[in-house]
Amino acid sequence: QIRDLGFIIADGAGFWVEVKRLNDYTVSQPEPGIPAYTLEHRHPRFTLTLRITPDPQRDVLLIECRLQGDAELQPYAILAPRLGGTGNNNQAEVARYRGRRMLWAEQGPFGLALAAVDINQHDAWREASVGFVGYSDGWQDFNRNGSMRWNYQQAGPGNVALTGGLPRESVLALGFASSKESAATVALSALPRNFDSPWQQQISDWHDWHSSCAMHCALDLDLPKALLDELKISAMVLRTHQDQIFTGAMIASLSIPWGETRNERGGYHLVWPRDLVESAGALLMLGADDKAREILRYLIATQLDDGHWYQNQWLGGKPYWQGTQLDEAAFPVLLAAELAARDALDGIEISDMITRALTFIVHNGPATDQDRWEENAGVNTFTLAICIAALVSGAEFLDQQDQDTAYAIADFWNSRIESWTVVHDTTLAQKHGVAGYYIRTAPPKSIMDEEAVSEHLPIKNRLQDPGLSAAEQISTDFLQLVRFGLRRADDPLIQDSIRIVDALLKVDTPNGPSWYRYNGDGYGEHRDGSAFDGTGHGRPWPLLTGERGHYELLAGNDPLPYLGAMAAMAGLGGMLPEQVWDAEPIPKRRLYPGRATGSAMPLVWAHAEFIKLAHSRAAGYPVDRLDTVWHRYKGKRPKADLAVWSPRARIDTIYHGEALCICLPYPATIRFWIGDTTDADPMQTATTGLGMHSATLPVEVLSIGESLQFTIDAGKTDGTTPVNYRITVVS
Repeated sequence: QIRDLGFIIADGAGFWVEVKRLNDYTVSQPEPGIPAYTLEHRHPRFTLTLRITPDPQRDVLLIECRLQGDAELQPYAILAPRLGGTGNNNQAEVARYRGRRMLWAEQGPFGLALAAVDINQHDAWREASVGFVGYSDGWQDFNRNGSMRWNYQQAGPGNVALTGGLPRESVLALGFASSKESAATVALSALPRNFDSPWQQQISDWHDWHSSCAMHCALDLDLPKALLDELKISAMVLRTHQDQIFTGAMIASLSIPWGETRNERGGYHLVWPRDLVESAGALLMLGADDKAREILRYLIATQLDDGHWYQNQWLGGKPYWQGTQLDEAAFPVLLAAELAARDALDGIEISDMITRALTFIVHNGPATDQDRWEENAGVNTFTLAICIAALVSGAEFLDQQDQDTAYAIADFWNSRIESWTVVHDTTLAQKHGVAGYYIRTAPPKSIMDEEAVSEHLPIKNRLQDPGLSAAEQISTDFLQLVRFGLRRADDPLIQDSIRIVDALLKVDTPNGPSWYRYNGDGYGEHRDGSAFDGTGHGRPWPLLTGERGHYELLAGNDPLPYLGAMAAMAGLGGMLPEQVWDAEPIPKRRLYPGRATGSAMPLVWAHAEFIKLAHSRAAGYPVDRLDTVWHRYKGKRPKADLAVWSPRARIDTIYHGEALCICLPYPATIRFWIGDTTDADPMQTATTGLGMHSATLPVEVLSIGESLQFTIDAGKTDGTTPVNYRITVVS
């Protein structure tokens, strides 16, 4: 609801400093993992000490402000509202409310109020003004006049800011509610007490929560103190991102990437099903089974009729972006299966949710409309790994017919991962001395046309698309195949792909290794350090350092260096950023190698990954790998007995010895024939599982090189000629 709340220190005679631009500062907590902070800003003329804590009983943020140094200096607070998630149409005012001076703002059903008291709990506001950002706000006043001269009582509707002078010692209360008056009430209610009271209550409450988590942790983590501290901070990040009204909802970040340069709703203040389940997995490791259950309940409540979830949504379930990502339809199934495996469902009925989710996956896979980075359509290894794991782990909660279908499609997709997502003997492979490698995303039509990977795959977040084909784009996504037990860490193709990834995507920062999402990525600051504005230059992600740590664990190596690298990339308060800087320092933009960029910080997903990697290290295997999936595949590519043709997976080859199942979302008559004969044998589809109508063609006796053809008659009377589909038997 705000962009920022900061301070200016001035003497009224021309000297003024905006505190957030000072580089000499420290951030500390009473204990790691407790969201109560002490900030100390130092300048040759002053020291400004701020203690910050939420009010344990109210929607109020409390700040104790103490200025030491030159006696003529005075602090000023400057607040930029973003009520309703936007700077548009905000109304600001300097007002009196119940005999107290107040800075408040309102936009629609949202209100905030900033109240202040001195050490005697008397009204503390001195000078006060509101204005339009960039024109008449307090910062512009100081910039033009060297002191606070303006005294505007109202501003808006628009992008506004509020400014007020304070005594050298004060306590501020920033309240939020459904109106400015309500916000003023909760703010004023929080102030008639010593600041140490809510401060100590916050410490006590969080200390008890961490102790409870430690009691439920079954693993001996055996980590250095610095990493144990980061683990507590990560647990804190997860807990503080859980909504208190829509129980079970968690946003991706309380930050907005490059938020200081844009004025938009959303940012990362939204719920992504993928991030939500990744966080739930970390909460399970912390012993917070109750929180993970609430996440599952929230997901059940927000599942759409056809079985999938919105790409992302507001806390209450209203959609924001509405793209379709198959992994986001699969992740909730994994959470349900994991809770069931831990006997921790506590009465939640999951079979209906799982049936609908898996039905959506089999009807729409294996190609996804968007990969996990929300950019390209196609066949993606990360998405396939999540979907296959969901089909296998969810199958035990289905009736027999649905179960058989889920297993058959999981085995078939798993058997074809390399056929769809691996290229061999390319220029890139020859350059790096490998036989082949997994690509980032194969275009949807590559399922029936292997040459499609040679076609251009657009990269839309670059000012100028580098023009790379799908075969020339690589990512770290294939590591999920190893993590979930579909492939072994020592598989030669996995190792060849690692070699390519490290050559093209790895960055050795001063704080340890990290990786780009894919080559050619444009999601990050421009080369001059200016903010991402729809285009830019991709930067390394600490999250991917954690994912690599999970691979190294399965490869027989200690992932401790990867935990250390992630922790070293955190900000002063222990927050893990979405991205870190990978070029020469740009001090004026506060960009330093191996440190946070202007992207999201904290990224909840990254903190969840840190927690899981710490626990995986202790367990000796990835803690989010489901036993049912591991026992079915054990890292080996299966040999499917049944190839599955569907309207979304129109395969044109089958392996020798495989039967062919024609799977349709509607009943139909299949007419098929061998070779070029004109004699067609009709076969009626039968209702099978997960809403499919199938017919299995007895073609496993065909020899290599032979082909069959078939048509589909769904009883349409529109005069269209049925399409002939040809499938060839290969070795």
